[in-house]
Amino acid sequence: MTVAPTLAVASLRLDLGHTPILRGVDIDVMPGEVHGLVGESGAGKTMVGKAVLGIAPAGARIRSGSMTFLREDLIAMPERRRRDLLGRQIALIPQDPMTGLNPVLRIDRQMTDPLRLHLGLDRPAAAAKALDLLHQVRIREPERVLRQYPHELSGGMRQRVLIAMAFSCRPQLIVADEPTTALDVTVQRQILRLIKELQETAGTAILFITHDLGVVSKICDRVSVIHSGRILESAGVADLFDFPQHDYTRALMRATPRYDRPGDLLQPVPADLTARLIAEAEALDA
Repeated sequence: MTVAPTLAVASLRLDLGHTPILRGVDIDVMPGEVHGLVGESGAGKTMVGKAVLGIAPAGARIRSGSMTFLREDLIAMPERRRRDLLGRQIALIPQDPMTGLNPVLRIDRQMTDPLRLHLGLDRPAAAAKALDLLHQVRIREPERVLRQYPHELSGGMRQRVLIAMAFSCRPQLIVADEPTTALDVTVQRQILRLIKELQETAGTAILFITHDLGVVSKICDRVSVIHSGRILESAGVADLFDFPQHDYTRALMRATPRYDRPGDLLQPVPADLTARLIAEAEALDA
């Protein structure tokens, strides 16, 4: 029997005002899969995640295409149903661990309120669940952390709290929007390992948005390469790295530092290739 995708985005076109941002995006995220969406800044990858979550900025308009979550139409879905899904079945790990948390609320309040709302737990049960979640993400002294405000925690600790919150209701899908960008390299490695362990345990599908091919190689099962709001190539991670099909994918790899080839000179993405891709994308708007 054919397994349906947890998330299916097909021919999605989105404008911001009069400016085309997404130009026919196609992505399938299968159950239990970490699907990377990789591209340069401005490629449209974060806008894909915001469209899925229903938090695209004011002025954004979906011109055509479809988005389905567990075969439910996200575009036609009533606002109340969409809000019910967020946090419970679709969750977010944001890019900035400082702005992802409310600065005026203690951690315990920020963790227990969603648990009470989505899981119907009473206050003591939600508090116990929050403590257990912090143990799962390996935060030291979790009882103390629950009493603290976000500014009293390091960036890595704040990101662990956000990861715990994202997994707290065992959602079917998590959108991880560059969740390690604001962290130093050592903490990045720890956070990636933690996300992968929790994902494998929970069986959650993840749309992992990043600009870093090194991150893709560590955590993703499949990957889609995006440029100028369109998908240029999708493949399993091993196939993409061993047999990249698109000129842009090959150029991205030449521009990425390799720990196993430290003496290699990095080659920027050729300007003529970028110009060609932009021209091809703009031709789709005609």
